[in-house]
Amino acid sequence: MRLQDSSVETMVPVEDMANAKEFYESKLGFSGGTEEGDGGVTYDCADGTRLHVYPSPGHAGKSGATVAGFRTDDIEGSMDELSSSGVTFEQYDLGELKTDEKGLADLGEGGKVAWFKDPDGNILALFTE
Repeated sequence: MRLQDSSVETMVPVEDMANAKEFYESKLGFSGGTEEGDGGVTYDCADGTRLHVYPSPGHAGKSGATVAGFRTDDIEGSMDELSSSGVTFEQYDLGELKTDEKGLADLGEGGKVAWFKDPDGNILALFTE
């Protein structure tokens, strides 16, 4: 079996599950999560994909890179909706990669991305292609 033939599930480590559930459910709008044996919660997403948020004290938020990306056809509308729920978008100026005042980076040829963090500092992204 080749891994490329397998489905993929994003797994996000957090320090405090109660705090994480509050963020992912109240601010990001996830619902219907399944409690798992590791103390985490798995949320079903589009196209058979899933997001698993699990307790991992001492390891949460340490990546420094994007741990999960959410594809959207209306990135600015999604940003507005999340902003109204209290989500703050990151600002970056890394030479060729720079966000605007709203937190949106234009990657050219229709690609755009915006980053935000969960309460543990895990970097999440919205993107469109």
